[in-house]
Parts: sequence; structure tokens; C-alpha cells
Amino acid sequence: MHEEGKVVPMAAAIDRAGRMPLPGLPVLLLQVRDKAALQLRLGLQALFDNADDALFEMADKTGANPRQHLYFEAMRDLRLKRKSIERGFLDIFYEHFARIGLPEPQVLLAMAEPARGMAHVERDKAVAGMVDRVLSRDGFALGQLQQRFEALLELPLDEQHNPLAPGRLCEFFLEAGRNLGVGLQVKLILLKLFERYVLRDADLLYGDANQALAAAGVLPELAPAPRRRAEDRRHAAQRAPGRLDSSLDIGADSAGLAFLASLEALLAPARGRFAPRLQSVASAQTIGSSDLLRLLTHLQHYVPGPSEADDFDLGQQLEQLLLRVSVRSGSRRRIANTDEDIINLVGLVFGYIQADDNLPEPLRGLIGRLHIPLLKVALLDKSLFSRASHPARRLLNEIATIAIGWENCGEGLRDSLQLRVARIVQRLLNDFTDDSQLFGELLEEFLNFSTEERRRNDLLEQRTRDAEEGRAKAMQARRQVERVLSERLRGHILPHVVVQVLVQGWSQVLLLAWLKHGEDSPAWGEALATLDALLASIAPHPHAEARQRLLAQVPGLLKALRGGLAGVALDSAMLRDFFLRLEQLHLRACAEPGSLDVLAAQLDEVRVEQDIVLAIAEEPAFETLPMQDGQGPELKQVQRLRVGTWIEVSDEDEPLRCKLVARIDSRDRLVFANRTGMKVREWNSHGLAHALRRGEARVLDDGLLFERALESVLEDLRRQQAR
Repeated sequence: MHEEGKVVPMAAAIDRAGRMPLPGLPVLLLQVRDKAALQLRLGLQALFDNADDALFEMADKTGANPRQHLYFEAMRDLRLKRKSIERGFLDIFYEHFARIGLPEPQVLLAMAEPARGMAHVERDKAVAGMVDRVLSRDGFALGQLQQRFEALLELPLDEQHNPLAPGRLCEFFLEAGRNLGVGLQVKLILLKLFERYVLRDADLLYGDANQALAAAGVLPELAPAPRRRAEDRRHAAQRAPGRLDSSLDIGADSAGLAFLASLEALLAPARGRFAPRLQSVASAQTIGSSDLLRLLTHLQHYVPGPSEADDFDLGQQLEQLLLRVSVRSGSRRRIANTDEDIINLVGLVFGYIQADDNLPEPLRGLIGRLHIPLLKVALLDKSLFSRASHPARRLLNEIATIAIGWENCGEGLRDSLQLRVARIVQRLLNDFTDDSQLFGELLEEFLNFSTEERRRNDLLEQRTRDAEEGRAKAMQARRQVERVLSERLRGHILPHVVVQVLVQGWSQVLLLAWLKHGEDSPAWGEALATLDALLASIAPHPHAEARQRLLAQVPGLLKALRGGLAGVALDSAMLRDFFLRLEQLHLRACAEPGSLDVLAAQLDEVRVEQDIVLAIAEEPAFETLPMQDGQGPELKQVQRLRVGTWIEVSDEDEPLRCKLVARIDSRDRLVFANRTGMKVREWNSHGLAHALRRGEARVLDDGLLFERALESVLEDLRRQQAR
């Protein structure tokens, strides 16, 4: 009699398969990739910090003509797209590193821009010159690195397939800036800056990679390439840009003055807000900039602390001090128009910062206390407005960039980042008088701190990313194994012990083969062949010839079964019972029809009626939201999100800020982690679009703070003037 039953889902967790290393790049190569990516990112940041200066000075040098307008438009476009270019470059770098040693589907330069006659030729000529200069300096180290890559990958590798080769890095940069709306001349300037700030340290890039691989035992016998001295690297960087050098001679402060002069008409309506009763008198004398700085230094020491009531109004405080100065000096005093324009412009910038909800609220409070120090810098050095690499400007941007992931805590933030920023703010309030060098010192200290902070966070995010990709891979493998077992078992009447071992034991063999070697591997094919051979061996063999073939196949089948099941977690008593019953099944299969009816009655059999379902204990920590109907702008926004984008999620207590750290395309999953790299949210594309549409989540703008604030202020002033 047959027992009609269902196959129970597998109770034993196959967590061992989820922890197995995935097919792909060796771990050592991933470490080389991540360290190189960090150095490339720092080089790109230096490039963009200086690109604004170079374009402004080129525009100033050309005078009032159409080319000057093009340079200014390029500056604006570059500011807006800086982050996307940086991310795009690193995304392309990671993508091609994952394909190292494999044939490329197409040439990047062909994608970057279609050929356009002489312009295309000139660009290619510039790239070729850059590559030649790098190879002449660091070709030996690059050659050693390629040898070590070949030894590690066990594949031949040429320069065209090495993602760290200078030509490839140039192609990545051009592809990342493909949508930058600039002409050839600006692209050539950016390429020269790429050589100066990214390729100049190629020896460090190759040297560190070679050192890491040699230390791990990859061709340690190769003699290390000599490293260039720091002064040699600086000299090479100074020589590299060629024609660009002649455009960098204009004084930065004069460029700042020109910038302020261009805004005079926009800022004029706001004048007269400080001591207006005195400024209305034509005989009022202007207060000198040095005296104004002394007044601001006096007020600087009265800026309220973080826990104090913030009723400090700079305009009112300045007005009161001007009245006192006027009374004591016996003459009416006012602020010069240029100084007042700077005061108003800086005030508008900080007003934008205070209202910018892209910044965490605690950060806005801290940055707000820097209003007077930044105002004093602007009065001392007008290049604050025209030079993206100005230390005070960079310090503000660096703080805002690294702190975007802060979370609001009821008792205040007490981590190392919060304490570091608070110390910087207090140091400036206490010590800054008229020496802007203090900003440079604090910037250098903070960059050292933030670099280590980013490195640590990147490692934690990589772990989260690897875990999520591993889980997705395990899920994909599980579905494939479920499909294979369901196709072979569903609808058949089989011995219960065979079904039990296949679902609880051989499924693990299949999973491990798929995860470790892939679906096209011999290991996966052999595991399937053993499964099919087992099922075929227990079927009746009525003909003598078939019985002879079975007897010849059984020893090999048993060896394959024992070898496979020995590598998985299965109860030993179940295994013993399985092989004892299998022996009986083989005897029945080889027997004459009707001669072993008693044996057949002793073997419990079941009809497999449902698809096989394998249960894995480690399910995703957050349920994926259901698919939502609609293809609105929010879904398009989600599809454009890049890894590294920050969002803010409405929560019951406090808003939660998290960063996209992984896109699992195979399962349509977007995984988000907090600032410490710990996974906190996940959605599918439609689920996140639904959350954005309902206002439950919003994408944060992580562009450079000072540039974003200044651009917004100028747009508002232009709109007011146009009314």
C-alpha cells in the first residue's frame, strides 16, 4: 500500500552554503582594488578642488568674449556634476576590475564620445601623451603588477585589460564625464588636471599593490621597483600639465574681487541694514577693514555654545558696536559697500545652510557657529568665493560630506566624528583672529581623520555588500536546486528514505557545487548525473541486460553518493539507514518481477505531490516591500540611484539616514546601511519608489555644501533682480 504524503520543507538550515566564498575575484585582489579605489578617490577630489580655480583663471585671461562664457558655464556644470563624475569613475573602475582578464564588450573611448574629426584626434593625442609619461616613469612597476595579476588569476593579462593601467584610468575618467556639457578645450584642461592630481601618484598606486601581493606570496622574488621621492613627484606634477601652467599665474584674490564685482548689482539692494540712521548721513566715514575685523573678533567670543539659547543676531550685534564706535570717536561711522556686500553674501550662505535639511540638524548647529570665522576669512581673502581649493571652503565641505550620515540622537552625538567637529569649531572661535593658515592646519588634521574614517566605513560597507551579495547568490542557488529536485521528484512515487536524503542531503551537495563552481561547472554536472543515476537505479529493471548494466553501475554510484554526502551536514543514523535501504532497493530493482513482493511491502513509499521547498535559516532581516504599480518619476529616480547615495527615512522616533551600499539586480534589492556600515533597510525598486511617493523616504543632496549654498543664493538674487 502506498502512503500518500507531502514532502515537508527542509528543516535543517543550510547556512554553511550561505557562508561559502563566492566565485569571482580572489580576496587578495579585492583588497588591492579597494586600496587603489581609495587613492583614486582622493586624487579625484584634489582634481575637482583645483578645476574651479583653473577654469576661472582661464576665463579671466580670455577677457570678455564668448570663450569666457564657455569657461564660466563649464565651472557651473562641473560643480553640479562633480559628485556624479566621481561616483561614475569609481563605478566604472569597480565594474572593469570585476572583469579583469576577460574580454571587454566594447572600447570605452568609443562610448565616451563619437569621433569628431580633429577634436577627437587631439583628445586621443593628449591621452596618449599622458600614458607615455606615466609608462616612462612607472612602467617597470606596472609590468611587475601585471605579472602578479597573471599569477594570481592564472590568466594572461595585457595592459588593455588591466584596470590600473594609465590608459584605462583615462578612459574611465572620460566615460564618467561623458555627460559633462563642455567643449574640447575644457576637456583637455580636465585631462591635464587628471594627470597632475591622479596619475602623478601612479608609482604609489602600483607600489602599494605590488607590496601587498608580494607580502601575500605572489611572485615575492621579483625585485621591487624603486619609488620616486616626494620632491620628484611634485616636479613631475608641475611639468605634466604643460600649457595649463601659463594659465595659473593670476592672483587668486584678484579673481575673488572680480567675482564680487560681478555681483555688485545683485547685492546693492541689501545695503544699509547696519546702523541705517548713520549711513543716511552723507558725511559718515567708512570703518576700515582691520577695524571691522576687530569688531568681529570681539563678537566671535560671544557666539552661544551648542547647549545655550541661540538668540545671537550678527546684524544687531554689529549695529550696536558701530553705534558705540561712533559715539566714542565723535564721528559717524559706516561699513564700506564692499565689506557690507561680503557680510550680506556670507549671511545668505549661512542662512541657506541653516535651512538645508540635507544636513543633519546637529551639524547645522555646529556649522552655524562658524559664521563669523568664515566671514572674517572672506573679508581677508576674497578668493574664498572663487577658489574651490580654499582651505576654509574645503574644511566646510569636508565636514558636511563626511557627516551627512549623522543620526539625530536625543542626548546628542558623542562619537568621534561629532567630538572632532566640535573641537574644530571651538578652536576657530577661540584662536582665529586674522591668520587664515589656521584653517589649513585644521583641514589637514581633519583630512587625516576623515580618510581613516572613510577607510573604516568602506570596509564595513564592503562586508555588508559581500554578505548581501552572498545571500542573493545563495538564494539563486537554492531556487535552482529546488527547480531541479521538483522536476525530478514531483508526481513520482518514491521510497521515503530516498526522498528524505535527496531533500535534506543531496540538495546541499547541489547547492555547494552551484555556489563554488557555477551552473556550467563539471561539479554541478556530476552532482546532477549522480542524482539521475540514483533515481534510475531504484526503478524496476525487468530485462536481464538492464540488470547487468545496473550491477556494473552500482559501485560507482555508491562511491559518488558517499563522497558527496560526506561533505554535508547529515545525521549519521539517517545515512546508515539510507545505504541499507538502498541496498534493498537495488536488490528489488534487479529481481524478477513478482519475486520480492514482501520486500516491497516493507519499504515505505510516498507520492511527491508538491514542488520541493528548501528552507534556509538565515532569511533577510527586512522584508522586501511588494511590487507597486506605476512608472512615475519616483521609480525613474530610484533607477538612477548610484551606490553611495544617502536617503533619509521617516521613523517613529527620529529620521534615519542610510546609504545605498548594494544593488542586487538578480533579486531587485536595494540594501542600505547606516554610517557604521550596518544594514538597516532594504527595498525593491517599486517599494522604494512607493516610499518616496508617500514621503516616507527622500533622497539627500550630498553635493559640496559651500558650492551648493553659493549657487542657490546667487539664483535667488537673480530671481529677485528679475522681478
